[in-house]
Amino acid sequence: MTNRYNFFKIAIKNIKTSGTITPSSRFLAKKMLRKIDFSKAEIIVELGPGNGKITKKILSKLNSKAKLICFEINDHFYNELKKIEHSQLIVLNKSAETVKEELEKLGYSKSCHIVSSLPLTNIPDAISQSILHNSYASLEENGTFVQYQYTPTYFKKLKKVFHKGMTLDFEVLNVPPAFIYRCKKVV
Repeated sequence: MTNRYNFFKIAIKNIKTSGTITPSSRFLAKKMLRKIDFSKAEIIVELGPGNGKITKKILSKLNSKAKLICFEINDHFYNELKKIEHSQLIVLNKSAETVKEELEKLGYSKSCHIVSSLPLTNIPDAISQSILHNSYASLEENGTFVQYQYTPTYFKKLKKVFHKGMTLDFEVLNVPPAFIYRCKKVV
């Protein structure tokens, strides 16, 4: 998989879509995934998996019947993710805006959890709102949307979509430190 130096080169060239110059830490991955009950999860979606650090952690926790569907628009990261040989992994070179549509094409009606590393603050507001609304629509009742950002400023925008069941966490052992938004679809 992409080493730190290669990640840095790719991230610098694509800073608007990568949102960072360093890969996520194992501490961030662990904290983002800690409240997901993998024994019950059937369909997990990952938005903006980048170099696959969180992807690999999810794959190591999946139950035998679950699927992980990743949406990655960066061609280099997409090609690197395709090298991960795992029968439960589906990697799509599609925008996160199409999450609901792509799930339906694959024969799935809803996802249990969405784990997002998208740099929402760098994405134009209309597109980020479309991503959030389509993510919400594709989640089953009580499904979760977990997102990290480097500032706490996205709380209000997420609250407009998810309304209830939101928490904010923080991971200091990441470069840079990250805020973790955990949103639950409460109908």
